[in-house]
Amino acid sequence: MKVTIKLFATFRTGRFGEETRDYNPGITVGDILTELNLPSEEIGATLINHRHVEEDQQLQEDDILSIFPLVGGG
Repeated sequence: MKVTIKLFATFRTGRFGEETRDYNPGITVGDILTELNLPSEEIGATLINHRHVEEDQQLQEDDILSIFPLVGGG
């Protein structure tokens, strides 16, 4: 199944901005975070089709997964 992954801000460094990939059914947000070597403690928000989700959420055909890092500053 095809899933589009969008990375934002510092997560794009050395990776990509947007990419569509093939995955087996049952893949979770956490599985993709692990594949991309994105540590959970650095994740600010994960969204599927513009809705906030947790790492155990499974993806479906044609989903768009957006991954944002934590935002720092003052």
